[in-house]
Amino acid sequence: MEKPIVLITSASGRIGKELVALLSKEGKFTVRACCFSMEKANVLRALGANEVVKFDLNDKTTCDAALDGVSAIYSASLDPMLEGHLAFSEELGKRSEQIKHVVRISCMGADTNTASYDPDMHASRYGAAIPLMLQHYWWGEKALIDAGLAVSVLRNNFFMNHLLKTDCDNIESEGWFSNPLGTARNSFVATRDIASAAAVILSEGPEKHANKFYDLTGPQPQNMDEIALDLGRAMGKKLEYRAQSMVDFENDFGSTRAEFFEYLTNGFYCRCSPDFFNLTGRKPTAYYDYLTTQGASGESGLDELWQGNLWKKGEDAMKAAAAVKT
Repeated sequence: MEKPIVLITSASGRIGKELVALLSKEGKFTVRACCFSMEKANVLRALGANEVVKFDLNDKTTCDAALDGVSAIYSASLDPMLEGHLAFSEELGKRSEQIKHVVRISCMGADTNTASYDPDMHASRYGAAIPLMLQHYWWGEKALIDAGLAVSVLRNNFFMNHLLKTDCDNIESEGWFSNPLGTARNSFVATRDIASAAAVILSEGPEKHANKFYDLTGPQPQNMDEIALDLGRAMGKKLEYRAQSMVDFENDFGSTRAEFFEYLTNGFYCRCSPDFFNLTGRKPTAYYDYLTTQGASGESGLDELWQGNLWKKGEDAMKAAAAVKT
């Protein structure tokens, strides 16, 4: 009997690599891993991918080969790729009889369909709208729902591995990092936990998880001084957190990202959700444990810290996505 084919988009990313390794080990699916550059194909095969295909959200000609025979999809895309994801969702809708289940990566706060959510009402700032990045995450969910697909959504807190990437050089050479989060506590989530939850949901299928939405967090909220202590302990050196004003942060990364970070400073992401435990039967991974232990892909959180970074100081990575309309 042939195994069902699951398509892993963004397979060479932090979550994608973990998911490829987990699903390959489980053996329930034929795992088809997508990558933008086929230079990464050998890495994905080494993690257990049965098939590797080139896939680009902005290139419709790559869809047919990627989707041939697929019944389940792990859907993830970088924030600036929103327009490509919306178009891909329409394409999936045309194959709704074939595609039985989609697991989508999203963000806590994209709650339009599960809560009394008004995109024009900010959680803590009078007269302001919900940050555009959160609205984008909802659009990403809605596009799949509107396409008539059975969707499960992982609404994740801020990723542990994204937290300090913009300061890697300072951390390594000078022993400090800076951002505007200060004493605000956030329950940052490990990417390997997101992959573990996705693996459970895909394996148990749409019969159990269709049209379900899960908030994933870490096991405890932490402020920046506590993060500095954990990272310094993991690296075997003393690290210092230096507070940054929101104005300076916006000058570094643009207004769209700064609006999102304002939510991180107002307690919106402080809570710890039980959803990961309810899905997997274990507590979420703590930050220090994430840094010092390996996930299914063989990488530790410290390994991930130095790999790739979308957010460059002096560049507004969200400029194009901010112009997208639905």
